[in-house]
Amino acid sequence: MDTKAVFTTLYSVCEENVAFFSGGPKGPQGDAARRLVEALTLIQDHARSLEPVISGFTAIYHHFDFDQIPANGYRSLVKVVRCCLLHIIHKGRYIASNRRSIFFRAAHNAGEMEAYCSALCQLRALLYLAQRLLHDNSHGNLFFQEESGLSQSFVREYASMHKGCFYGRCLGFQFTPAIRPFLQTIAIGLVSFGENYKKHQSGIGVAASSFFTSGKYAIDPELRGSEFERITQNLDVHFWKSFWNITETELLSSLASMTSTQVRVNRALSVPPVPFDLPLVSDPNLSVTVAPPVAHSGPGPVQMRLISHELREGQDSEELLAISRSEGLSLGLKTKRSPRSPCLLVHFHGGGFVAQTSKSHEPYLRSWSQDLAVPILSVDYSLAPEAPFPRALEECFYAYCWALKNCHLLGWTGERVCLAGDSAGGNLCVTVSMRAASHGMRIPDGIVAAYPATLLTAYASPSRLLTLMDPLLPLSVLSRCLSAYAGEGIFFNPQGLSTLSMVRRDTALLLRDFKQGASNWFHSLLDSNRCASGSQSVALPADNSEMSCSREFPEGFEPLRSEQLAEMRMQSSPIVRNPYMSPLLAPDSMLRGLPPVHIVACALDPMLDDSVMFAKRLRNIDQPVTLRVVEDLPHGFLSLSQLSRETREAANVCVERIREVFTQQGPPDRRKAGGTPWYFLQT
Repeated sequence: MDTKAVFTTLYSVCEENVAFFSGGPKGPQGDAARRLVEALTLIQDHARSLEPVISGFTAIYHHFDFDQIPANGYRSLVKVVRCCLLHIIHKGRYIASNRRSIFFRAAHNAGEMEAYCSALCQLRALLYLAQRLLHDNSHGNLFFQEESGLSQSFVREYASMHKGCFYGRCLGFQFTPAIRPFLQTIAIGLVSFGENYKKHQSGIGVAASSFFTSGKYAIDPELRGSEFERITQNLDVHFWKSFWNITETELLSSLASMTSTQVRVNRALSVPPVPFDLPLVSDPNLSVTVAPPVAHSGPGPVQMRLISHELREGQDSEELLAISRSEGLSLGLKTKRSPRSPCLLVHFHGGGFVAQTSKSHEPYLRSWSQDLAVPILSVDYSLAPEAPFPRALEECFYAYCWALKNCHLLGWTGERVCLAGDSAGGNLCVTVSMRAASHGMRIPDGIVAAYPATLLTAYASPSRLLTLMDPLLPLSVLSRCLSAYAGEGIFFNPQGLSTLSMVRRDTALLLRDFKQGASNWFHSLLDSNRCASGSQSVALPADNSEMSCSREFPEGFEPLRSEQLAEMRMQSSPIVRNPYMSPLLAPDSMLRGLPPVHIVACALDPMLDDSVMFAKRLRNIDQPVTLRVVEDLPHGFLSLSQLSRETREAANVCVERIREVFTQQGPPDRRKAGGTPWYFLQT
């Protein structure tokens, strides 16, 4: 059904139900009928205003695609609105078919229509905000070009706009139906967990208490939506760490392990912080010293996990056993050993830089190890806010180099290596490769990044407007995670930093920039009324009055407002513009040092524009890059790979991209190294 047909059908369905419930010989009366009439009438009003706006975006959003792939934030916003309209049509047809039945629940259906009416109102506001982005951005650019971003006015709009309607009856309406029950379970668990947070000392204690308080949120979607909004807007990053780390508990991880692919090797490694040398790719007779991680807390062991479906030579060596403990099947001397694999997958997990470990991602990593027949080394890097940037980058880089140095311990011949990660892990895949290139050492043969975060600044984009409704990535939660990774609000112990003899020069400079760079976030942004000077604006249809560049909402329209304002203390130090934190801002000289990059993104992900613009950057400098966009799935689908057919198929896309890296024809260009040394970069 095309867009025009969707609106035509919507009007017809609404008008028919309005006529029935407005009265007449057979029309039921009462409060529920009145509510239905009011909701359906308001839905028609919103639709009439949205129709020309949608038509305007449809005429121009192809200008923002990458390489003929129909995906960008403007398309996503239009798709979400269309999905909302289709839900209303479906519900309207259900009402029309059942309204004469004695079992028809008028009050329940009125509540459903009121919820989707509220959602449509807020989506209308988002499209108006997207118009402002469209006007200020240059042709084909999804982010502001200058040092602006989420202007004060946009932050104010987000903080005050009502969001509960997206977390109650309409929860996850934009996603595939197969995962909506899971999202509802997550939402109920979250609000129950939030109610009991701080009453118990341990996460498992909170989880146990939450079990007994979850019932009321399951039967009352309005209460669930309101509480979900309160929690996402006001609780700190430590709450989110506790909630997301529930999957790390022994009980849940054991259950996940029982349902996952069984592997012969599952060892937790603790690699001591010892410097070592690696050869330069330009001259193997020369070497570079790899120092252990030292940022913020000094040298410390790097935690990793080795997963292998088969026991391979070297994986049961005394040298490896001395630094590891088994968490899988016990391996005896009589176990048959397979030859070393020519390929190794180095994995960096997601979790917003603040939560989770390889244990949370173990189910799909086990499956990958079997499907790809390769060992996997997953890095358990230190998490913010206790260990902000650049500690995670240092540890991941050290782990990658350690794998190159000790391939014989991992059941790997040292031939081909691929970096893979999702979300925050995708960011680390790119930045570790950039650092390897800048050091002149071997870079990986390829990168597979799932929905990566490539821009950690507060810059606005159309896909980031989806944070208003996304149950997994609300803007207030996202901003807390990124602020924690940037080290904002962290106070350092002067005694712990006085001895810089243990700190490499690169870390010392980054810490200096961090300490000197704490500035008010609003001061770093340009006023939203300023247009980028000299930028080429996208031509808008002349006959489209709704696509005009008004700086305010149209006269007579106001989005729904929340009773509780979000705490948006979004401060951003200049360190977030460091290319090793936001690789989208890296100079061309650094990006040219990357290996082939394969990006798997989600059409409905608030981080979609990060992937699209990063792919454009690489293509513009003739770097090999592919972009695959999966439909109807949320950010973080890899962790849901066992949930439904759609998530399994999306996870298989990542597997196929990794397989391409391992089987690509021709020898890898391992002499490809260069770029600006990371310790000379200024934020």
